[in-house]
Amino acid sequence: MTSRRLWDISQPVRVGIPVWPGDTAYGEERTWAIGPGCPVNVSRLTLSSHTGTHADAPLHYDADGVPAAGLDLDRYIGPALLLHIPPGQPAVTVAQLEGRVPAGTVRLLLRTYDRFPQGGWRSDFTAMDAGCVDWLAARGVQLIGVDAPSLDPQDSKTLSAHHAVRRHGMGILEGLVLDDVPEGTYELVALPLKLATADAAPVRAVLREL
Repeated sequence: MTSRRLWDISQPVRVGIPVWPGDTAYGEERTWAIGPGCPVNVSRLTLSSHTGTHADAPLHYDADGVPAAGLDLDRYIGPALLLHIPPGQPAVTVAQLEGRVPAGTVRLLLRTYDRFPQGGWRSDFTAMDAGCVDWLAARGVQLIGVDAPSLDPQDSKTLSAHHAVRRHGMGILEGLVLDDVPEGTYELVALPLKLATADAAPVRAVLREL
């Protein structure tokens, strides 16, 4: 039996991983170490709920929204369409997607970087036009996943794309690493941690060929 190819589309979580300006830096401290009288290594982790590849929960942008533990897991596992958007665009628009999202698409992943910026923060990432979110929702899309750190621009105070997602009850994945993955349809598995009261949760996101 031939195994299906797997792409790991998660950021490696490590000391020095780029985070949103002003957010909590990732930290890792060995609290127990293998040695005389201690048979195990154990670490203390410090991180933002938005560290690396993560799922936004509605609580992130809605004071009365559902936390990460309440996310509908069905949205984060199943067939997903991956499309490439030319890098350097300010936002993904309907014009860039029209004719490329077949009816019945439930999960849409968008690669907007030529190469994912593992080495440092970039503020010029490609956001999502709120009208495009509305258009996708009307076509039945329930999850939008992006390689950018946010659906909205870094300096946005209105979070119009996030609130479009909220209106339609959609899900969000951010910070995916889609380098070298061809356009096409895959099986997505990107389950968020069951953080009971958090506004987002890290995920280990993978794509598997169908």
